[in-house]
Parts: sequence; structure tokens; C-alpha cells
Amino acid sequence: MRALFSRIPISTATSLFSSPAKPLAPSPSLVPLRLVRRFAAMAAAAAEEFVKGRVFPNGVAVITLDRPKALNAMNLEMDLRYKAFLDDWETNPNVKCVLVESSSSRAFSAGMDIKGVAAEIQKDKSGDVKRLANDCTMPEIIEVFTAEYSLICKIHEYAKPYLCLMDGVTMGFGIGLSGHGRYRIITERTLMAMPENAIGLFPDVGFAYIGAKAPGGGAIGAYLGMTGKRISSPADALFIGLGTHYVPSGDLGSLKESLLSTNFTADPHKDVESLLAGYKKEPESVPQLEKLLPVIISSFGADKSAAESVEELNKCSQSGDTEVAEWANDALAGLKKGAPFSLCLTQKHFSGVASSHGNSENHLSKLAGVMKLEYRIALRSSVRDDFVEGVRAVLVDKDQNPKWNPATLEDVNMDKVESIFEPLGADAELNV
Repeated sequence: MRALFSRIPISTATSLFSSPAKPLAPSPSLVPLRLVRRFAAMAAAAAEEFVKGRVFPNGVAVITLDRPKALNAMNLEMDLRYKAFLDDWETNPNVKCVLVESSSSRAFSAGMDIKGVAAEIQKDKSGDVKRLANDCTMPEIIEVFTAEYSLICKIHEYAKPYLCLMDGVTMGFGIGLSGHGRYRIITERTLMAMPENAIGLFPDVGFAYIGAKAPGGGAIGAYLGMTGKRISSPADALFIGLGTHYVPSGDLGSLKESLLSTNFTADPHKDVESLLAGYKKEPESVPQLEKLLPVIISSFGADKSAAESVEELNKCSQSGDTEVAEWANDALAGLKKGAPFSLCLTQKHFSGVASSHGNSENHLSKLAGVMKLEYRIALRSSVRDDFVEGVRAVLVDKDQNPKWNPATLEDVNMDKVESIFEPLGADAELNV
């Protein structure tokens, strides 16, 4: 299947803002149906190789992501196959728990198959990014986001023990697959980030929900989401709740063997927790994010606009505390990589979710509510010109010099940002 974002039609942006529920007219450029079916069959066959499932005699069901050359980047067919396993095992009384792993120590999952965009564009001699982006139909992008976000909600609500071995690169949708599960095992090789602002999108997959539950009233989530900062310290991953257990990578094999030899009782969660307690270790370092929490809150608190965050960081960069000054300069560098519109959008979204945390009457206090809102944001932000430009600058030409529109935070029209959050219409919303 063609990579997700090489299919997004810029021309559909107007319909998303005005009458999103209105059916789109068929494109005259669609390939013959027989070719579509053939291509879909080939993609499904590839997904069988990339997402493998097996149930062991003692009741442990294992999903293995096996697309190492792409760092287990997920496409639509992989999403659907992954969810099909979970659906089947959820009602299978012989399945006691689910373990998700990677066939490679390099990555758990690098997220959505964004690199496919570059490959598709490079096949085109004209190099016309926008023309390729227009060569698609909106129903395809709807299908992909529906599959992704439905899978995230399934994982979050899964009743049986769900364990992820987050060894290696775990970014974007990789965090979506793991960060909402019950047992999140990290190692010294775990590398996490949400870098979507740098390509003109926004940090989705419910990361705002994870951030809202972290220390600092959502400030750490906003900081990581807006700057794209990478988390490589087990102590930091545990501190913000991205991980639940730290297990050295050298012990993962033994952990899996022990799980596969467990005789499960009537309480599989208790069995898993007892097993993990014997393998988890304390990180050798203290969490840097905890030490920096006061300045993170003052710079990225829910009451701070994107422009105010920059202003506060500029003040921190002049601090006599070298560690604070270095942190501020690093954060400013991260913000400069992001599209100004995306930064404002991210700030508004994360602030709204953080402010709703703990208020059961607010729909954003629940992951399903967050994913419904992110569905609106994703459909609309993915058809903006900033995304096309971000792909060009980061993945195609690789000049790392995107020409964002608007070009500065001061030029962002907040009314347009607000419109991204508007309802799609009763028949067009995500059904989770």
C-alpha cells in the first residue's frame, strides 16, 4: 500500500472545515478496481510477515513486529492485523495474557510509515510533492486514522494483561502501541520521542493524555510534544509514566522464557506483576526531568501560549544555573524545528487535556474522548500545506529548511487553530 501521507489530498481541506460529512466525488484518476484488489492482497500478505501472532501452550499470546529495515514502522494493513489478534484473543479463554515484542533490538516501533512518503516521492521524476499528495482520495486517510486510533483505545481498555517490551526506538505510533498498555517494560536502549511538529503535524496517539497524568500538571507532556525532545534515560521514562518497569535488555530473554513457563492462576494480572517484580531494576541515574520540573512548569504550563513559552525559555537561557540554561537553549532549538501553526495547535490541545484531567464530567478526562478530538485534528492538520513542506524538507530534499506557512508564531491565526478542533458532524466522528 502506498504510504499513508502520500495519499492526503490538499484539495479536500475546505470540505473538512465546512461540510466534512459530505461524501467526496470519486477521483477520475483512480486505478482500475482489479489493480486495487491485487495491490490490497499484496499489502495484506506483507502484513502477515510484518505482524506475527502466536499463542503458546500456557496461554501467553505473542505479537512480534518483524519489519526491522523500517524500524517496525506501521502501515494500515499492519494496524488491522494487530487489532485482529487482540480482538480474537480477548474472548479466547485459553489466552491469559498478551506480550508484544520486536524481532530487532534496534526498535520496538518507530511509528507510522512516514518514510514511505519519501520513497514514493523519489520515484516521481518531477519531485512534485504537492501533486503526489493530491493523487489520492480522502476515504483512505480516514481509514488509516480510524484503524490507528481504534487500536489505541483497544489497547487502553484491554482486560487481559498486555505487556510491551519497549526495547530500542519507540516513537510516535510506537508510543501509541505501548504507552497505553498496562505493563510497559523499558530498557537502557529505549529511545522515545514525539517529533511530529517538525514535519508540520502534531503529537497525537493520545500522548497528551499520558502527559496530563505525568507530574507537573501536563507541563512535561507539552514540553516533550512541542520540542520533540528525545527521552533515553530509563529514570525519566519511569518518572513521566511512559514506562512501568525498567528491565536491562540482557534480561529480556529470560523474562520472556519465565513468562512462557508461568502456570497462570485465576488472576493473571497478579501472576504477571509477581513475575515482573523479580526482573525490574532501579535505574542507575536520577530523573533529570524531576530536577528540571520547576522550570518546565514555568515554561510549558497549561496557561502558557506557545509564544509565552518561547519568552520564558529565553529568560531561562540567561540563568546562572548552567544546567537550566543548557536545557532552555535545547528546548528553544527544538521549538525552532516545529511549524509555528503546529506548535500553537499542540499547545492548545495539550493544555485542554491537562486542564480536564481528573474531571470525570469532561470528555477529555478519558482516553476515548482525547482520541475522538485527535481524530478531528489529524484529518484537518494532515491536509495543510505545512505537512507537505515538512515531508519535503525532512524526508525528501533533507535540507532541514522547511518554509512554514505561517512562518512565525506571531503570524498564526488562532481562529484557524480553533477551527481545527470543531466537530466533524455526527456521521463523521471517530466511533470508539
